[in-house]
Amino acid sequence: MVDTPNKFSLWALEIFVASVEEGTISAAATRLKASASTVSQHLSNLEAALGTELLDRSTRPMKPTKMGQMFLRRARVILSEVMQAKAELAQFDHSKMVRLRLGVIDDFDADITPALMKSLARKMRNCRFLLESGNSYTLTSDLQSQALDVIVTADLDNAQGWMDIYPLVTEPFIVAAPRGAVDQGGDVQEQLFKLPFVRYSSREMMGRQIETHLTRQRISLPNKFEFNNYHAILSLVADGTGWTITTPMGFLRAQRFMDSIDLMPLPFKSMSRSISLIAQKGAMDRIPAEIAEALRPAIKAQMIDKMLEITPWLEQKFRLLP
Repeated sequence: MVDTPNKFSLWALEIFVASVEEGTISAAATRLKASASTVSQHLSNLEAALGTELLDRSTRPMKPTKMGQMFLRRARVILSEVMQAKAELAQFDHSKMVRLRLGVIDDFDADITPALMKSLARKMRNCRFLLESGNSYTLTSDLQSQALDVIVTADLDNAQGWMDIYPLVTEPFIVAAPRGAVDQGGDVQEQLFKLPFVRYSSREMMGRQIETHLTRQRISLPNKFEFNNYHAILSLVADGTGWTITTPMGFLRAQRFMDSIDLMPLPFKSMSRSISLIAQKGAMDRIPAEIAEALRPAIKAQMIDKMLEITPWLEQKFRLLP
């Protein structure tokens, strides 16, 4: 069914948003399980109804025009409100949820996310799940713009009024050093500082947290190696190139290097971070809280319990949050 002159449907809005996010009509059609001609026709009808061009089809990928960018924000708000209304009308019946857009930090994508998806799929049998992984800054931006419904993210620079926050887990920052390179009965800090420091990228939230903490401790370390990938960092540690500051979750993502790495507490003032589930305030009612409850046992089984077998001294420091 095509849109009548000067009118458009919610389906047209969803097509427009999908076209912007996917960048091509064919990709949007695949995502929406529609034909490319249907997508193209609805976009043309929508532009005709609004009396303005929304997409620059001459670019690859397609980009929204200036008017399209303005309309995109409103379209996302409308679709989000419709989704919330459906959730309310369903009276928390998860089986009637039709779409859930979930963003998770990279730390979770290998172990926690599959378990969560299985749990949610059992409750939300008719729901289509859209999952994205990325860094905390990007996920938070996507949640604020309503491109995502719920995110799992690390510490934010500051919580904001539009957020509903559900704390999940806290973990300390720890040292990863080449196996046998540091005598933990001696001056650990002095020994570490004789080795190159392998940095986590300052473009990422965790890297900024580490740099801020070192600065507060008046510690300045030469910048020789800087990466945004746990595997790259821990591979350098494992082959004896240097040492790093990481987290238990970071180590678990690259635990194949376990036999070549020693883990130990920070030899200076301790620091930690928390992981939380965040949703738009008041959106989706109890669903974010229930997703958080589904996450906690998976985090304990897949991360905390595994890590405490390796480093029992982390007990009480690497733990679930109420």
